[in-house]
Amino acid sequence: MTQALKLKIASVLVSNCPKFWGLCIISIAIFGGADTRADPLMTAEFASAVSALNTKKFADKAKAATSLSRLQHERVDEVLNAMLKGRLFFRKSDRLILIATPRKGSYRIENAVDGQDLGETGKRKVKKISVNNKLRAKLRTLIALRGINSPEDAVRLAAVLGMRDTIDSETTALLREMATKETSRSVLKQISLSIALFDLESSDPEIQFVAIKTVGTSLDRLVRNKLQIIADDSTAPKGNRDAADAALISIERQARLFQFIETCFFGISLGSILVLAAVGLAITFGVMGVINMAHGELMMLGAYTTYVVQSAFPDLIDQSLFIAIPVAFLVTGLVGIAIERGVIRHLYGRPLETLLATFGISLVLQQAVRSIFSPLNRAVSTPSWMSGSWEINSVLSLTFNRLYILVFTLVVFFLLVATLRYTRFGLEIRAVSQNRSMAKAMGVRSEWIDALTFGLGSGIAGVAGVALSQLTNVGPNLGQSYIVDCFMVVVFGGVGNVWGTLVSGLSLGVANKFLEPFMGAVVAKVLILIFIILFIQKRPRGLFPQKGRSAGT
Repeated sequence: MTQALKLKIASVLVSNCPKFWGLCIISIAIFGGADTRADPLMTAEFASAVSALNTKKFADKAKAATSLSRLQHERVDEVLNAMLKGRLFFRKSDRLILIATPRKGSYRIENAVDGQDLGETGKRKVKKISVNNKLRAKLRTLIALRGINSPEDAVRLAAVLGMRDTIDSETTALLREMATKETSRSVLKQISLSIALFDLESSDPEIQFVAIKTVGTSLDRLVRNKLQIIADDSTAPKGNRDAADAALISIERQARLFQFIETCFFGISLGSILVLAAVGLAITFGVMGVINMAHGELMMLGAYTTYVVQSAFPDLIDQSLFIAIPVAFLVTGLVGIAIERGVIRHLYGRPLETLLATFGISLVLQQAVRSIFSPLNRAVSTPSWMSGSWEINSVLSLTFNRLYILVFTLVVFFLLVATLRYTRFGLEIRAVSQNRSMAKAMGVRSEWIDALTFGLGSGIAGVAGVALSQLTNVGPNLGQSYIVDCFMVVVFGGVGNVWGTLVSGLSLGVANKFLEPFMGAVVAKVLILIFIILFIQKRPRGLFPQKGRSAGT
């Protein structure tokens, strides 16, 4: 419906219903108000400003971008951002300004003025409107300036942060004026810090001293750089140099604390992965005494299940993990039961033969995956809610994927503990693990408990594979990277003790992350292995030895 038709209908309603002026408002609400995009003068002015960006001199581009930023057109921000990101082009045939998205061998283009989709074009038919570092800084400032009047706190905060790298007297004056009207504490804090960053370069010693005190606890990279310049400047007043030194010492102390917290987080995250990978092995090893060398390949099957689920539901990437978790548990659980019923049940009491048999099964599973999916690694997409990181400050940043996997590990662990403690199946598992003969005498069908226990452990391995698909490459050799670590965790924690697996997994993960910066990843792993060997010499049953007649206690 055109704007003229909307206005005509509204006028008819008003003329026929003079007593009900509310119909005017209703008609405007229904049919919409004036469309600024349809204003010929506004469109022409905007189109002219956009065309002015296509010039050779960077100074002229900066002036054109400044003029464009002052317009109240809805596409100004989109054009400025496209130019900043190197996506603003012009068509060689008619010099039409375009916003381009790279494709394989071509560009997907749209008209920069009105956003009209123009399909795809060859790379030789368009040319990028180039920008340099100075112009990029100018564009960031212009984009930020457009955001400081936004009603959204997050937009204003981003605007203030966007001005920080290129702050000058003009933007500082604007920030001082903004501070008098700002109501958000977080935005006010960043405004104060930005103004102080500018004042650190002041020629007035008193202003510089106040700025040093203001930024004295900030971990911002620019703050540390400017404080270091003041501390090293022999011409600066001694009081300012001493204040800068004291601020740098305080900042360095805070930085070390947050780095310690970050190292602990990554250690606990690594430990949670080890726990998730090893807890299934702890059950099968503890109850059945089976050295399952195919445990890593069961994790691999879980990772490939995630890939298959995402391939089957390409439009449900954000929900794919919630589908993949139960599917992977069922698939690997059934494979585990088949392995137990087909091979392992004939080898009970012969641990070395189970080791060789399961090693052969692991090779079969690897080759099967190579035959079905090819030897190449498969890409598994990360859901949007697991992407990115939680940036607490410039030193401490916690990645969402590891944070969610840590929470997921704890959920799986406590569900397993609840199953073993509060269900009949868990009671029978504990009975068989503590005294198999007595459990049989009490009517427990130990052969079915063995099969279901092996299936449970295998299912948890598959769930671990789903988590690993978000951290590492999904390929036929995925399980080989974790099988040795799984056995270390199980032996160190105490065979068959799930709480021991939790404590040992988290402990080894944290220890590994603290050793890595000093000795490297390989040496750190070797030292941990040596420690476990020496520890087992003193405590052969691990941290939390299994109890019961069959355990010899």
